Amino acid sequence: MAKVTGKAYDINLLKRVFKYVSPYRRIFAWSVFLTIVLAALSPTRPYLIQYTVDNYILGGDKPGLVKISFLMLGLLMLQTAVQYYHTFLTNKLGQSTIKGLRIDVFNHISKLRLSYFDKTPIGQLITRSVSDLETIADIFSEGLIMIIGDILQLIALIAVMALTDWKLTLIVLAPMPLLILATYIFKESIKSAFQEVRAQVSHLNTFLQEHITGMNITQYFAREDQEMDKFKRINGRHRDAHIRSNWYYSIFYPVVEIISAMSIGLLVWFGSKSILEHNISPGVVMAFIMYINMMFRPIRELADKFNTLQMGMVGAERIFTVLDTHEEEDTRGSYKPQKVEGKIEFEDVWFAYNEDKWVLKGISFEVKPGETLALVGATGAGKSSIINLLNRFYSINKGKIKLDGIDIKEFELQHLRSQIGTVIQDVFLFSDTIKNNISLNNPEISIDEIINAAKEAGADDFIRQLPAGYDYNVMERGATLSAGQAQLISFIRAMVYNPKILVLDEATSSVDTETEHLIQQTIQKLMKGRTSIVIAHRLSTIQNADKIIVLDHGEIKEIGSHQELLKQNGYYKRLYDLQFNSSGIEKKSTSV
Repeated sequence: MAKVTGKAYDINLLKRVFKYVSPYRRIFAWSVFLTIVLAALSPTRPYLIQYTVDNYILGGDKPGLVKISFLMLGLLMLQTAVQYYHTFLTNKLGQSTIKGLRIDVFNHISKLRLSYFDKTPIGQLITRSVSDLETIADIFSEGLIMIIGDILQLIALIAVMALTDWKLTLIVLAPMPLLILATYIFKESIKSAFQEVRAQVSHLNTFLQEHITGMNITQYFAREDQEMDKFKRINGRHRDAHIRSNWYYSIFYPVVEIISAMSIGLLVWFGSKSILEHNISPGVVMAFIMYINMMFRPIRELADKFNTLQMGMVGAERIFTVLDTHEEEDTRGSYKPQKVEGKIEFEDVWFAYNEDKWVLKGISFEVKPGETLALVGATGAGKSSIINLLNRFYSINKGKIKLDGIDIKEFELQHLRSQIGTVIQDVFLFSDTIKNNISLNNPEISIDEIINAAKEAGADDFIRQLPAGYDYNVMERGATLSAGQAQLISFIRAMVYNPKILVLDEATSSVDTETEHLIQQTIQKLMKGRTSIVIAHRLSTIQNADKIIVLDHGEIKEIGSHQELLKQNGYYKRLYDLQFNSSGIEKKSTSV
């Protein structure tokens, strides 16, 4: 992997960006061609004005003046047309390029391990995928190609000026070293300012994403004023970064104007003297005034475009840093059996999110096809970690996990996960219709299958009562549904995918008693003929499980059926007594 540094002329970054330009080589070639045409046309108008003044105006040739005027009008229309297509093509090239790059970025992010998202703010990834990518588009629409065009225009102007009068050219270019020095100082100063701007944009996006998503927590605890103060500080740093970059511009542009005025002053002094001495014609001086204006405009814009290119390089560096993140999921397996029985085996499994802190320690158990396994234990005991490992969201440190006697690493990842239906406590629904949230836009799942599953789950009635029925938009995270309704949607989702293994992770802990009863009926239908793993704090929901494992600090403390564990008078018995006796709830057997 090539090291990236954020320099405006970083050749390694440009090479990587240009890999995404290759599908649009024709557009790029036409953009470069039109850039050359514009550069070639730039000196023609001043030259025609010089010719007009010296030959038609001073010579009193009115018919010739009319003809040359029409020629200049035609030239202006030609330049306008070329400029239009040039601007259109460069912008199209930039947007087409970042389209492919954005697809790669999102595709790469979607394949990263969950551990990457545990330590990376979501707002930062949004910044990379949106605003940082737009700065790369500017490389083509306002940066690289425009810089090439400005440089070619300068070369063309200086060449024509030198051919017209080399002495006068040297005079007007005398202040140029000052301009080169000012541009270099400006370039170096603005580089760090642009990097700070991008960093503050990322911080601002991260703060907004987190706090808008968690606005209910802020309001529950009446923390609006304190969070507003924090936002003001972050927003202030964002403002200061932009002001610092604008401050450099406010110095650089007046310096360029002063140097331009110096060139015009030298032109007027030397040109007037030469006219009086009959060494040059008045038309030459008029043309040189236009040359100077045309020359200093691209020089002034050159610095601006150079910094646009530099900002694009900073954005590219950040994006390629994400693409170079080697935390992709392990997808090396290729085993795709036609049928999965559902036998699950954990053999001496050790796992840690951080290398120095074990979450699971020597976990071993077996679940036969069609059996129900319940996992109980305090928060942090390792219950959800077992589920994450079964889905291969994380890689184990030691041991083996098998499905039907085959190491799950051998399975093709998508095929493995398609066999496991997971229903979690914190249901996530997309801002989409109920129908699409159930099928997840899978074209292989028909509306009839969705409706039949909803009827089985007892949810068809409430769905049809919504304004648009199955086409009702639940809004972001299912905000327009109750917790119980959202949970039912997640169960229907699991049913239509018809998994061989069912995982229920605290699936009924956040719903009311009436909805829980309905969900329990749905669970019984779902678990029939499937291997099931149930995580539950409510022990009443797991008393009929074939096997219960009691976890504590990542270790298996007890394993057995409900009655067997009660007889052991250990961890499970204490949990059972604490949950039922202390609350005065009558102990009774409740089926899953």
